[in-house]
Amino acid sequence: MLPFLKDRYGNPSSMHRFGGLVRRHIDTAREQVAALLGAQPDEIYFTSCGSESDSMAVVGFTKAHKGRSRVITSTVEHPAIRSLCHGLKAEGFDVAEVGVSGGGLLDPEQVGRAAIDADTLLTFMWANNETGVLFPVEELARLAHDRGALFHTDAVQAVGKIPMSMKSSVIDMLSLSGHKLHAPKGIGALFVRRGTKLSPFLVGGHQERGMRAGTENVASIVGLGVACELAWKGLTDENTRVKKLRDRLEAGLLATCAAAHRNGDREKRLPNTTNVSFEFIEGEGILLLLDEKGIAASSGSACTSGSLEPSHVMMAMGVPYTLAHSSVRFSLSRYTTDADVDAVLAAMPGIVERLRSLSPYVKN
Repeated sequence: MLPFLKDRYGNPSSMHRFGGLVRRHIDTAREQVAALLGAQPDEIYFTSCGSESDSMAVVGFTKAHKGRSRVITSTVEHPAIRSLCHGLKAEGFDVAEVGVSGGGLLDPEQVGRAAIDADTLLTFMWANNETGVLFPVEELARLAHDRGALFHTDAVQAVGKIPMSMKSSVIDMLSLSGHKLHAPKGIGALFVRRGTKLSPFLVGGHQERGMRAGTENVASIVGLGVACELAWKGLTDENTRVKKLRDRLEAGLLATCAAAHRNGDREKRLPNTTNVSFEFIEGEGILLLLDEKGIAASSGSACTSGSLEPSHVMMAMGVPYTLAHSSVRFSLSRYTTDADVDAVLAAMPGIVERLRSLSPYVKN
């Protein structure tokens, strides 16, 4: 990225050679993103983040259908979709939500019972951002197509973690965010299958083939391209070594911390994510004490972790209040080591014991 922050600062949309030289690197990045998704380069549109990609897909669909549209989603979506859909509903759009099981799984048959036609968009996450639980997006996409509808997936958590190929899929649109696969923050992309009817989200310039106006963020686009290439090379490691580390961390937490519970299905989930509740204590307290030891975790999505309310994902799964309030998400990556896992396992029992001793809900 550094050359594009210092020397190669030409505007890639300009006619002059100084900008044209930069344009080539955007084209390369588009090819790198497409390769990770198993897509064509002209199906990739760069955005500022995953949230914008989601809005570009959903709002672009509603604009293209001129108010006739219906949107179906789930009760456990990331706020980028959940808040957007709630806003559309407040504006008078027809929006329906489908619930999940206690393990966070989505039943396609339940989705199929909804009213779906050619003016309908199904938007379901590929993997939940708090539990890592996977949705059957391929099956849902086929269901949508059987009814003449379109299918979008917020795949922010899944891209770079599990193999995927848009060439062999019927998914119409897919959102991704750079910082979830070690690219910079503030860059994302939207896959839009050729022939998909979508209205431009940002209007004002010809960038991104008229679909998303605004001068290109060249350095971050280049960074995203390289990150996608590295993620593609690291998929095997993600699904073997990282998964084993995740399982060791999870097993250790459940064995050494009293009244600890795993949230979400054990098998149908990402290889790098575990969500554990520690009954009768606050997740925020756990995070603060972990932070003192240099360990970064989350009580939910970063977009909602400042809230004192229990996670909407946990509540939608039917997790009891005392557990939902204490849920902590641990996310591993290809940079996670055995020593990192050892550090968490050494710290957590003492943290849980300390907070339990202060809890008014635990009898001494």
